[in-house]
Amino acid sequence: MGALDANYRWLDDGGPAFGGPGVQPRWTSSRKDTVSTAYSASSRIWFTASHGTLNEIYYPTIDRPQTRDMELLITDEQTFFHEEKRDFQYDFHYIDDQALAVRVVATDPTGRYKVTKEFITDPHHSVVLMNVKISGDEEILSRLKCYALLAPHLDGGGAHNSARSLEVAGRRCLLAWKNQISLAFGVDCGFIRSSCGYVGTSDGYQDLSKHMHMDWNFGQALDGNIAVMGEIDVAKTREFTVAIGLGYGHHSALSNMMQTLSTPYDVHLERFIDQWQRAVSPPLLAAGSTDNGKLMRVSQSMILVHEDKAYAGAFIASASIPWGASKSDDDLGGYHLVWTRDMVQSATALLACGRAETALRALVYLACTQHPDGGFAQNFWIDGTPYWSGIQLDEVAFPIMLAWRLWKADGLGNFDIVSFVANASSFLVRYAPLTQQERWEENAGYSPSTLAAVISALVCAADLCRAHAVPDLGSFLEEYADWIEAHLDEWTTTRRGVLLPEVPYHYMRIRPPAAGEPFHNPDIPPGMIHLANRGPGEKFAYEAREIVDAGFLELVRYGIRRADDPLIIDSLKVVDSVLKRDTPFGPCWRRYNHDGYGQRKDGGPYIGWGQGRAWPILTGERAHYELAAGRDVKPFITAMEGFSSFGGMLPEQVWDYDDLPSRGMYFGRSAGSAQPLVWAHAEYIKLLRSVVDGQVYDRISVVADRYAVPKHQRTFKSRLEIFQLARPISAIMLGSTLRIMDAQPFRIVYTLDNWATKTEIDATSVGRLGAFVDIATTAPQDPGADGNNQKIIFTLHWPAADRWLGRNCEVMLSEQPMPQTIAADKPLS
Repeated sequence: MGALDANYRWLDDGGPAFGGPGVQPRWTSSRKDTVSTAYSASSRIWFTASHGTLNEIYYPTIDRPQTRDMELLITDEQTFFHEEKRDFQYDFHYIDDQALAVRVVATDPTGRYKVTKEFITDPHHSVVLMNVKISGDEEILSRLKCYALLAPHLDGGGAHNSARSLEVAGRRCLLAWKNQISLAFGVDCGFIRSSCGYVGTSDGYQDLSKHMHMDWNFGQALDGNIAVMGEIDVAKTREFTVAIGLGYGHHSALSNMMQTLSTPYDVHLERFIDQWQRAVSPPLLAAGSTDNGKLMRVSQSMILVHEDKAYAGAFIASASIPWGASKSDDDLGGYHLVWTRDMVQSATALLACGRAETALRALVYLACTQHPDGGFAQNFWIDGTPYWSGIQLDEVAFPIMLAWRLWKADGLGNFDIVSFVANASSFLVRYAPLTQQERWEENAGYSPSTLAAVISALVCAADLCRAHAVPDLGSFLEEYADWIEAHLDEWTTTRRGVLLPEVPYHYMRIRPPAAGEPFHNPDIPPGMIHLANRGPGEKFAYEAREIVDAGFLELVRYGIRRADDPLIIDSLKVVDSVLKRDTPFGPCWRRYNHDGYGQRKDGGPYIGWGQGRAWPILTGERAHYELAAGRDVKPFITAMEGFSSFGGMLPEQVWDYDDLPSRGMYFGRSAGSAQPLVWAHAEYIKLLRSVVDGQVYDRISVVADRYAVPKHQRTFKSRLEIFQLARPISAIMLGSTLRIMDAQPFRIVYTLDNWATKTEIDATSVGRLGAFVDIATTAPQDPGADGNNQKIIFTLHWPAADRWLGRNCEVMLSEQPMPQTIAADKPLS
């Protein structure tokens, strides 16, 4: 308690609650009906809603949940007790098409009374408001008792919360706190009684469900998993407004709440809607929809609402905790974190809506978050603090692509992006073509989707460098991209596929690193990958050729491959045979076969294992491919609209099997993971823009012009082979150029004739990207000579440290192209 405690009129009532610290805390449902906040940046509070009730409230930033939920409990003290989220049927609406003001109309099971609630935030203060109107049979209403029950999860968790009842300005209210965060809970008419209790033992729900009336009136519950409850006198007040104010310290929270309640609710509502009118969605995109733009309007708002207000430009993945009702305080992050992949998708979608300023904020934020080595954390809190630490190359590539798009849209303003892009590019060059994790965040190796992003980013970076007077760096990056693209199919496909016998040659989900390559795991047999999230007793080790996803479609999206490429077409046949699910709303696809990240087979929540379900975002990705192929995509748009909830929320996953009503699982409807997934909303927005434009919005012209042409029409031919100590190669074809690279300046000593002669060369510096030496090779002049016996032998010296490598490296020269190796073997080049 703070130094100002003596300044408050605490209400001891029935004394301290019993049963502390309460049951183990849990979060709540991740299937949100909406996420909302005021459009004004001065109101730094967000709320979520599901099952007709208020869920997590985020404050003072969108990555910090402060409550579990809040709902009404209603009883006549004799014949019934109703809990909103379990007992009511409800309708959900937005009060205005362009604003995230919510109206929920709920009725009791027999239709005797109706509860109409509206949710908004104060447009200028950190307060959530719930306006309530109760109507119905007067005989019932005269006997009703109504209680507002709130479960604080302050400072990101349910444990160690405390609360007391108090009186402020003649009104009874409740105050909760943990560490530096305080929460004030009150109503404009004042609670007539209140109680603080421990969840599962002495909370208000336990009281009413046992006694059908409020028997407990505890004045405090300290240091536990708590819930607070206040009674509203509905016999006198059929309309009232509940306020939840948050602040740093008691005085801030109480002042926020009281300031907000001093203004009539209708005034707040009008201001809230007026603010959101500034963010009107682009009407042009509605023409691409099949629902008259309904989901488009919600999707743009969902992306906007997930931007933080203290850290401008920071977009989180979702204001939800997947399977939250089964998660404790241990799951601190949920999806309310920044992933640069998701965030760039959001920014690009807003750019597609004509909001270049918002996209620029995102890019500037990313520049401020970039690590000194040019990379980014796998995900992070919005203040930049890393959460997970994996290396995902696509998450470094996507910001470069966003920078290029903004440059082409003349949306950079005064922001100089060259250093930012060069730093990110240096990270890619240091690690590519192998990534520690691909976009599903589970496996290391050569990933088609990751390499699609890397190639595209390097070509974008090259284009930017040339335009900003750094032509040598631009050429270097472009050549590196060309090298990856030249080996792409060799590294990421199998010719011995087993999933569809008539298609043995297709893309794999990922090719694992072999011995001697970065991120190799010696505990996994060669050519195998271990799948995460598999259940007890389930097989988890598979050959790489046995696992597929549709990530290779990114190659078409950005312009690296043509839609009519035979390998793309054949790979889709395999994907459709094992991953496609035809739902009542249209087709949807699972991430990859044997995926365990999803609702369990019995409909229960994911608990570290489960069954990966169909992802609506993958319907959007397939639609983009079909558009590139010149086919009608309206069925895919209709499907995505069908997957959305009545609040317009697109889920991460949908239940893709027969209905299981006992588990709340319905075919084609949200499963229990994250809802909304902002990435899915971004994908839908970009799909509409693509339809309106008549071409894929994400297509990068400089990439497509270089690669998405018939091979015989290309204006270049990559003859480069790259050797790095972290990824040494063993052979190249005669006529190629061997490029030896290192992060530090070096000198090379090499021979082509087994040291009969030698050559010494100082490496050429490319700044932060390191240094390199090129050794050109030619076919033997003597037709009778055996070119296959030739090899390059070399060693390295680093002058700054006066250090030698201490061994020789050898690269064989072959007159024939290098054969494709199986996934169990290391690529030759």
